[in-house]
Amino acid sequence: MSGAGPASPGRSGSALPLPLPLSLSLTGDRKREVPAAGTLLQPIIKDVGEIYSRLLDHRPVIQGEIRYFVKEFEEKRGLRELRVLENLKKTIFETNEDILPKCKQSMHDNLNEVLQRLQAANDTIHKLQEKEHEKRKIQADKLMAGEEKRIAQQETFLQEQQSKREEVDEEHRKAMERLKEQYSEMEKELAKYVSF
Repeated sequence: MSGAGPASPGRSGSALPLPLPLSLSLTGDRKREVPAAGTLLQPIIKDVGEIYSRLLDHRPVIQGEIRYFVKEFEEKRGLRELRVLENLKKTIFETNEDILPKCKQSMHDNLNEVLQRLQAANDTIHKLQEKEHEKRKIQADKLMAGEEKRIAQQETFLQEQQSKREEVDEEHRKAMERLKEQYSEMEKELAKYVSF
């Protein structure tokens, strides 16, 4: 991992210098150099420092993001938001001062005209309703008069029928009496002839 990516200053080079290799005497008068522990640990310490700076130290990344945000907001945009807000303020002021009063006046004039038309239409409808009500009342009165006349005619008819029925019943009773008398006389005459 050594040499890959940026290392934070003071971190990767913070390894302590280690002593140079020591020479050891071995049997047989051969001198052999044994590498010192510090020389083996230096690359490991350097790699650990780089890993630490990449995983745990986020200051360089955050500082870069902050610089980018400030640059984007202040330098690139400039006074664009301020100009937009000033244009909105100007538009609102013009609307409040010029357009809104004109709209109110136009609406007031048109609404008065519409109100007058509605009142005229309402009066006309009211008159039509009164005429319709009068026609219905006259028609209902005619129907009531016709109903009363029909009831009177029916009562007269029923009375006439009753009197005619009584007359017919009386005639029938008289005819029955005549027939009884006639048959009784015929029986008497027949009884005279039977005795012979």
